[in-house]
Amino acid sequence: MSAAGRLLVTGASGFVGGNVVARAGLEWEVHAVSRRAVAGAPPDVAWHVADIGDPATLHALFEHVRPTAVIHGAAAADIDWCGRNRAEAWRINVGITAGLAELCAAGRARLVHMSTDNVFDGKRGMLTEADEPNPVNYYGETKLEAERAVASMVPAHVIARLALVVGLPAFGEGNSFLSRMRAAWEEGRTVVMPDEEVRSPVDVVTLSRALLHLANGTFTGVLHLPGADRLDRVTMARRIAARLGYRADQVVARKPDPSPDRSDRPLDVSMSGTLAAAILPTPLPGLDAGLDLVLAEARNPP
Repeated sequence: MSAAGRLLVTGASGFVGGNVVARAGLEWEVHAVSRRAVAGAPPDVAWHVADIGDPATLHALFEHVRPTAVIHGAAAADIDWCGRNRAEAWRINVGITAGLAELCAAGRARLVHMSTDNVFDGKRGMLTEADEPNPVNYYGETKLEAERAVASMVPAHVIARLALVVGLPAFGEGNSFLSRMRAAWEEGRTVVMPDEEVRSPVDVVTLSRALLHLANGTFTGVLHLPGADRLDRVTMARRIAARLGYRADQVVARKPDPSPDRSDRPLDVSMSGTLAAAILPTPLPGLDAGLDLVLAEARNPP
């Protein structure tokens, strides 16, 4: 067995989960779980295809793996979908998390739970871990309730609130807005972004390393994982376009068309990384340095 122990990563076919699995390296005995098989997974990863939304399946998997630590990335993350499918969003984001938290508590496993900046209302930015959550959409409500379940049930827990994540998927497509933007620009199309939404984007390479460090660390509690820059989404997209060699006019500022199916978004959920800087061994970089990491690893995968 590896020095750190057995690591279970849920949502491993997703964007962030897949990047965590790809970077776990030899430090862990890695067990990845997803609802579908993936191509290109590292050969030393034990991949489990399972529906952890079924309590019996989740319990059997946990008993089989007996993890030292869990990085929980499985979630319904489409904000509008969650607003339209509330019962299912609650089942996935709250129900599965609570079931996993119960198993971690019983098995004395450390739990790193991926949460979101959408637990805040966006009325002001540079949010710290001491600021009171107040979500404006149902997705944020489910993630906040999941946070409460983790905090109340698992002694050794980290609630990692992720900022907007910039990067490329490790396996398959993943939910990467960078991939979607790049595909649009390559076809000569424009990308529409709301300029009133302010975020603190973090690159997926640094983020994955941070989550792995937390899984093998001693910090307990809530931790914000933002990048070092506070940017509106138009400025962010234009800087990405320039870095990739596309034109700035391929990013168009426009408010989203009103629709009853579109959930509210918080305006400014930029987060402070002061606490993370004190805990993590490497800093959380700004957008340009983060893009350099993403593109370097795209050329030379981990």
